[in-house]
Amino acid sequence: MSFRNLNIDKTWTLFLDRDGVINRRLSGDYVKNPEEFELIGGVAEAIKIFNEYFGRVIVVSNQQGVGKGIMSSGDLEKIDLHMHNLIKEAGGRLDKAFYAPMLHKEKNIMRKPGVGMALAARKTFPEINFKRCFMAGDTLSDMQFGKNLKMKTVLINETNRIAIKYPFLVDYHFTDLYTFAEQIAETSPKK
Repeated sequence: MSFRNLNIDKTWTLFLDRDGVINRRLSGDYVKNPEEFELIGGVAEAIKIFNEYFGRVIVVSNQQGVGKGIMSSGDLEKIDLHMHNLIKEAGGRLDKAFYAPMLHKEKNIMRKPGVGMALAARKTFPEINFKRCFMAGDTLSDMQFGKNLKMKTVLINETNRIAIKYPFLVDYHFTDLYTFAEQIAETSPKK
């Protein structure tokens, strides 16, 4: 699986989902405070690699735990700051994170698979060209979000069930973020 023909350089942007991709997903629960936020092994190193190839690395995450009242927007801000600090301490950089705290049933454009967070990212970084973007996530809505914007999609999941059921939504599949980063480094020349 090569990325050589894509000519990835600093004009490209990488969008990452958070829970299940960057940090461990809590089964049946939400990460409600920094103490519950645990980076998945290899993620900090992966982001450091991504920073060498992509111009921007941006997090986009549905966080309806806020909308449900399980946590506050202040709690989410503390978790976000903690995540950024962990990545920075490891020598990596997340350029920005966008969150959609609305409830799923509201069908708000900000919630993936709606494209609101990507549009907000492009407002912040006007140079973003969605055709020169990757969306890496672990859920069907992540893949739909990427395809809705004509991005390359990367399923980060130990199983390949989504790719098997919806092959038209998944361009690449890796079991974890670090394996994806290694493949980028192996098949893309540094610019």
